[in-house]
Amino acid sequence: MISCDHSTTTPAPEASAAGCAVCLATGGAWVTLRLCRTCGHIGCCDNSPGKHATAHYHETGHPVIQSFQPGETWGWCYIHAEELGPYTPLV
Repeated sequence: MISCDHSTTTPAPEASAAGCAVCLATGGAWVTLRLCRTCGHIGCCDNSPGKHATAHYHETGHPVIQSFQPGETWGWCYIHAEELGPYTPLV
């Protein structure tokens, strides 16, 4: 794992929801969840039908997500397509 210039050591923002915000609103389903390190948006991973975490990046330009899965500490920079971390586990 690397630490790109988009990585942050500041605490993660508060999560916007307990599950993928878009899936919860539309009745969709997700596989795993990701937290936006900029605003706290919770989106589903690219293995999920909606791919809402990546869609959030394309809509906002927020470059870094972190796994929102229990015990996982990795993050991802969309701009550099690089894994980041370790971060403090969120759940």
